Amino acid sequence: MTRKQLIFIIPVLLFVVLVGFLAVGLKLDPREVPSPLIGKPAPDFTLPVLDDPGKIITPADFRGQVWLLNVWASWCSGCRVEHDLLLRMTENGDVMMVGMDYKDQDADARNWLRQLGNPYQLVVVDADGKAGIDWGVYGVPETFVIDKQGIVRHKHIGPVTEEAVSGTILPMVRQLEAES
Repeated sequence: MTRKQLIFIIPVLLFVVLVGFLAVGLKLDPREVPSPLIGKPAPDFTLPVLDDPGKIITPADFRGQVWLLNVWASWCSGCRVEHDLLLRMTENGDVMMVGMDYKDQDADARNWLRQLGNPYQLVVVDADGKAGIDWGVYGVPETFVIDKQGIVRHKHIGPVTEEAVSGTILPMVRQLEAES
C-alpha cells in the first residue's frame, strides 16, 4: 500500500469506527446507566428530617425492611412528572418510601409537598448534595430500591413511570419482601 492510499484510508476507517460507536450509543437507554452501587451496601448518610431538623436519620434506621429512596427537589420538573405515581404507590401501601430533598430550600420543599401531597413516610434533607454524590446521583429524580439488609438492588434514573413501577420496581420489592 502506498503512502497516498494510507493517507486516504486511515481517516475513512476512523470515520467508520466513530459512526459505529455513535450508532451503538444511540440505541442505549439513558435510564439504564449501570450503577456501581447495585449489590453493595447503601451509602451511609446522616441527614436531618425536613419536618423535624433536630431528628437525624441514617440508612441503618431502615434495616429489616425493603424501602425506596427517591431523590427529588422542588425545582425539578421531572419530579413533578412522577409525583402523582409516587402518591398512588403510597396510597396503595406498596412500599416504604423515603424522600431525599436534594440541593433545595427547606421552605420550598415543604410548600411543594403541601401543595402536591406528600408520598413519603419520611423526607431527609441533603442541602449541600454530598449524600447524593455518595449515592451516585446524576440528577433528580432518581429512585433506589434497598433490601432488608441495606443492599442497593436497583437504581432508576429519571421520573419513574407506570411501566418501571409495574414491570421492575414493585415486582422486585415484592420478591425482596418475601425473602427472609
